[in-house]
Amino acid sequence: MGEASLSTLLIFFLTLLFSLPLGLLVAFGRRSRYKIISLPVRFYILIMRGTPLMLQLFFVFYGLNPLFGIQPQRMQAAIIAFVLNYAAYFAEIYRGGIESIPEGQYEAGKVLGFTRAQTFFHIVLPQVVKRILPPMGNEFITLVKDTSLAQVIAVQELMHVTEKFASSSVSTVPFFVAAVFYLVMNGVVTRCFTVAEKKFSYYR
Repeated sequence: MGEASLSTLLIFFLTLLFSLPLGLLVAFGRRSRYKIISLPVRFYILIMRGTPLMLQLFFVFYGLNPLFGIQPQRMQAAIIAFVLNYAAYFAEIYRGGIESIPEGQYEAGKVLGFTRAQTFFHIVLPQVVKRILPPMGNEFITLVKDTSLAQVIAVQELMHVTEKFASSSVSTVPFFVAAVFYLVMNGVVTRCFTVAEKKFSYYR
């Protein structure tokens, strides 16, 4: 089960690595004043949030080849589907955090001689991070559990291997082992976010 656990961790970390920055770009696109940008982005968010992740996994693995002549490997398909799905959720969290900051913050930055970009990254963004930590924590925890969905396209992640062990040995022990793994992962995630919230508590 060691290799399967590594696959689960790989899906988790690669999803975060790509979906967090992509989500920020999507959030900017969602907030764009130009409809040629904002409308397609809104449609993308609607599709990603409005359809099951399982269906998206099937589409990426089985649908890209007949449509575009692209056949990703199973793990690649899982990463692509997870990244696209979670980027949409992160984008809405980013957007909510950005829009919760009063416009006066930008005006104050302008008075201090900052450009709008400097104001965003040096003044607004740290406050946004503080405000979005709780919902981000929830999404990270959900991602830990959602990695089990990769088994629907036969990715050798933890739950896929657990079911094989359980069926071959007629035992529930593998399920308890898997449960402990997920609990430990979510315990680590929860602890990291608790520390982060304390670190940003000076923005109260």
